[in-house]
Amino acid sequence: MIKIFISVRNRLAMTKKCIQALKKHSKLKHHIYVYNNASNHRLDEHFEYFGKLYAKGDISQVTFTSEATTFNAFSKASTSNFFGLQHEQDPKKDGYLFLVLMDNDILVTPKWDLKLRAGWEYVLKKKMKNIKIIGQRPGGIKGMDKESHKIAGDMTARVGRLGGSGLWSIRPNFFSDVGLLNLRPLVGQHKKHDQQYWGLLSKKNGGKPYIMGIQSKLGYHCGAFAGSVCNRLTKNRTSPKIGEVIKFEQAEEKIEKLNFDDFYKLISNDKRFTRGW
Repeated sequence: MIKIFISVRNRLAMTKKCIQALKKHSKLKHHIYVYNNASNHRLDEHFEYFGKLYAKGDISQVTFTSEATTFNAFSKASTSNFFGLQHEQDPKKDGYLFLVLMDNDILVTPKWDLKLRAGWEYVLKKKMKNIKIIGQRPGGIKGMDKESHKIAGDMTARVGRLGGSGLWSIRPNFFSDVGLLNLRPLVGQHKKHDQQYWGLLSKKNGGKPYIMGIQSKLGYHCGAFAGSVCNRLTKNRTSPKIGEVIKFEQAEEKIEKLNFDDFYKLISNDKRFTRGW
C-alpha cells in the first residue's frame, strides 16, 4: 500500500488526466489525498468532480483550502505539512511501502509505482540510509555520484542532490526523520517547496546525497501544456488581477476536448515532455 498526495490549484482538466493516469497505470494499492488550494476557476465543477471520485472510492480524501488556511504561504508547502502531520498520526504509518508527493500536472506512466517499489527494495537491501527520496532522472537532480546502480532488469539509477518535487517518492518516516517545512519564509511565496527541503535534507545527511534518480520515465510533467500556476503567480505577484492569470482557459479547453488515451499519446510523443523532466 502507498499514499499519494496531490497538490491542486485550478487546472481541473489537467487534474482529471492526472488522476486518470494514476487509475490506469498504477499496480499497487493506494490511497489518494487531494489538497485543492485556493482554486478560483470552475470551482463548482471542482466540488462536483471530487465529490464523485470520493463517492466511488477513487480518492480517499479531498481537502479544500484557502489562502487564509494555508497561512498565505506557498500552499503546496503548507498542505504537504498537513499531509505529513496526518500521516504521523496513522497507527500503521511504518507499514507503507512509500509515500508520494506529486503535482496535478503529472501524468504517470504504466507501472510507474512498480519501478519505485523496485528502487526502494534496492535501497533497503543495500542499506542506503542516506537516500530519503526516489524520483526519476534527470528530474533536476544535480551533483550525481558516478556509480550507476542496477535496480532491476535493465533499470539503473544514480544518486545525487536537489531534484524537483513534482513527483517524489519518500520513505514512510520522511516527515519524522527529515521534518516539516518552516512556513514563515514561504509566506507570500508561490514556489520553494523543493528548495526548502533541499536545505533540510542536506543538513540531515551531513551533505551526503539524499535522492536517487531512476533512469526511466515515471511521469510526464505537463506544465508546458497545461500552464504553470507557480510561474504565473510569481511573475504577476503585484498584479491586482492576479487570480485571473491562473485560469488557463484556452489550455483547459484543449485538454478537456481530448480523451485520456489521445492526450497521453500526444504528451508521450512530444519531445518537450520526453526529453526533459
